[in-house]
Amino acid sequence: MYCKRLGRLVSGLYRCRMGLSRAAVRGQRSAVLQRSAAVWSPCPTASCHFSTRSSFRNTVDPDEVRRFQSLAGKWWDEQGEFAALHAMNDLRVPFIRDNLLNVHTARHPGKPLAGLRILDVGCGGGLLTEPLGRLGANVVGIDPVEDSISTAQLHASYDPDVRASVSYQACTLEELSADGEEEQGAGQFDAVVASEVVEHLADLETFAFCSSHVLKPGGSLFITTINKTNLSYALGIVVAERLLRIVPSGTHDWEKFISPVDLERLLASNGFSVQSVLGMLYNPVSGAWSWTNSTAINYALHAVKLSDDPQPDRAEDSGPHPEHQSAATHS
Repeated sequence: MYCKRLGRLVSGLYRCRMGLSRAAVRGQRSAVLQRSAAVWSPCPTASCHFSTRSSFRNTVDPDEVRRFQSLAGKWWDEQGEFAALHAMNDLRVPFIRDNLLNVHTARHPGKPLAGLRILDVGCGGGLLTEPLGRLGANVVGIDPVEDSISTAQLHASYDPDVRASVSYQACTLEELSADGEEEQGAGQFDAVVASEVVEHLADLETFAFCSSHVLKPGGSLFITTINKTNLSYALGIVVAERLLRIVPSGTHDWEKFISPVDLERLLASNGFSVQSVLGMLYNPVSGAWSWTNSTAINYALHAVKLSDDPQPDRAEDSGPHPEHQSAATHS
């Protein structure tokens, strides 16, 4: 009965936000991107851009590493702290698969993603890495938490199909990106996936730049994350962490959440074109995710890298950055 009442509360709060139409979101997004075009100016060459970025900050937040270190052995407990992530695969795996198939027309029956190379950033224990590998992709999972990588490697070792298609490294995205001339460095991946990751990062600008750097031209970036709204605070932190204990208390910091508009602005400044943004909703009663018209809480984004030419350096920019925005996102 308690869970049903909470479920009705969640549903009621969510319906209050449904007044934000998709058209209104698109209009706000277009306005922000038009304003950002006047702020950023392109750097003419990749070497110029990369040299000025040589001192970019680390994406890793040490507090987040310590938090996930304590959970590293629990990734594959489908009823435990990561149950919602296991359930999210029902949405995020088809979202990635279908968008990649729209871009890459070659068909491989039974292994639809065969021939594609995917980087799973912040892979944790491999919850998303493995199903992408089963679809035929060659998937590299990276995570700064070594114990999580050990968990992922151990779990993959039990399945010969997975073992042949996935590999793991204990490293950060910027470390991988810095290996520009190595096999897994610049322009080596058809897709980068960062699912439920960006809300834990210390520097989104570095994340966006490095994602572009490791992608091939025309490569895809897939992100799932949490919007920065009053409703996401109420449901994502108060209800999910403190009341229902869907995730451990302290998992999320609302100040790190980012709206779809601000995220698209950030990506556009780093050479990406956003193709789609879809709202996601978690039902704490059924434990299932579903697509929704509203991005007020969770959302999934697909962007495509436009070219090899990196975009402007943040050190030269005096304008505001998406991760520093607060106005217009507390809705």
